[in-house]
Amino acid sequence: MMLSHFRSIVRQRCLGMPAACRLALLLTSWSAVVASFPGAALAAAPASGAKPNIVLILVDDLGYGALGCYGQKLVATPNIDRMAAEGLRFTDAYSGGPVCASSRCVLMTGVHGGHARVRGNGDASMPGLSLLASDVSLPRVMKDAGYATGLIGKWGLGDVGKAQAGLPTRQGFDYFFGYLRHGHAHNYYPAFLWRNESKVKLRNGPTKGLAADRGTSAKKVEYSHDLFAEEALKFVREHADEPFFLTVAFTIPHCNNEAGANGMETPSYGKYADRDWPEPLKGYAAMMERMDGDVGRLLALIKELGIDDKTLVIFASDNGAPRDEGGFDAEFFDANGPFRGFKGHVTEAGIRIPLIACWPGHVPAGETTATPVYFADVMPTFAALAGGAAPQQTDGKDFSPSLAGKDQPELADRFFYWEFDKLDLQQQGSRWNNWKAIRDPKSGAIELYDLATDVGETTNLAAEHPDIVARFAEFFRTARTDSPYWPVTAESKAPVKREKSASPAS
Repeated sequence: MMLSHFRSIVRQRCLGMPAACRLALLLTSWSAVVASFPGAALAAAPASGAKPNIVLILVDDLGYGALGCYGQKLVATPNIDRMAAEGLRFTDAYSGGPVCASSRCVLMTGVHGGHARVRGNGDASMPGLSLLASDVSLPRVMKDAGYATGLIGKWGLGDVGKAQAGLPTRQGFDYFFGYLRHGHAHNYYPAFLWRNESKVKLRNGPTKGLAADRGTSAKKVEYSHDLFAEEALKFVREHADEPFFLTVAFTIPHCNNEAGANGMETPSYGKYADRDWPEPLKGYAAMMERMDGDVGRLLALIKELGIDDKTLVIFASDNGAPRDEGGFDAEFFDANGPFRGFKGHVTEAGIRIPLIACWPGHVPAGETTATPVYFADVMPTFAALAGGAAPQQTDGKDFSPSLAGKDQPELADRFFYWEFDKLDLQQQGSRWNNWKAIRDPKSGAIELYDLATDVGETTNLAAEHPDIVARFAEFFRTARTDSPYWPVTAESKAPVKREKSASPAS
């Protein structure tokens, strides 16, 4: 209707004009119409050749309530809070899944957990836990769009040997420095890290009797997070004069599970040393302080280089906080905010995450949005901003108009999807508008919650709304493709048994 109205007005105004004048009026009028569409300012950037740099800061096991700007009272995060004050804070952002591997697979491929290659936890050398050469990944899309691409930190979707097709450098990253395996990433003082496809020996040493890529280290010299922070700064400096896509996948505040109750590894407790808290809780707070400081350093460098107005920075977590891994206590810090459950659950606490976007002059400053987005949306959004081509089979939607402060009601009026291994079968979860449904894989029963009035998912309304339950039941039935490694029924299980490390702790 808008386009037909536009044609009518221009046709009337062009009557009797010379050809050159008619062309000038046409171009001017069309530009005004295009500018009126949501997200037009963002979408125009790639067309003009001004591709924005994109920095994605992804932290590990950070709960919704762990930051000051999301209500945290005990641990200070001034740099990330400042980022929120200067950018856009999402209240209804979701990860790709309730644990590391499945969530990161959704993030890197743009398909939800029912279509993703990796749908649970474990090291990538195990069946069903690595990307293949045929997968279209986010870094590959960005690289094809003309970006320098880098990953610093934790990967977890490919490994040397049989899973080498999933290595970062074979999935589109020009440069990689960090951990390949989830289990290896538990140790903050590893004996080695990976640079591209080569091992880099460190001055740390693993405890006697444990493999070099997993465990605790008796000799603790080089803290991996500090190395990642420096590498991220170096990458930005080296690529400041060209479009770049950098993923900084910090492992903080994930614990070292192999260290038992002393798993919150940090070089010092800093200002939290004198708190009357258990040692692991001091460690967690100090880890958060360290990570927040390095986020601040990265943002300061981007501004110092004069590229802040052409750099979109997004901060997010890969899933919710665990209950008590490594001596951590989620309830002590209220780390998951008002939500039920923990990491490893498809309840809100396992999948609702903090997400902050900052881009001076493009993303509105100091605002909050309740627009629901999730990791499957990142692929089409970044592709749109970069002028790239997202794969047609993506389950996500471009939310760049929301980044510009525009309304996108279609982002709420759709079915979100998550799943995770529960007793060897995949538990399913979905959100549609303000309705949230969870399907038990054993009984097939569906719980129903109204997030508009019950964010804690305390009151099951399934009996009162059978029509809504029926819609979710049909969605759950059709939302996923079968995977022998990630079954929803006992009959569809694979003959290959995954190892014990395929657990929420990875």
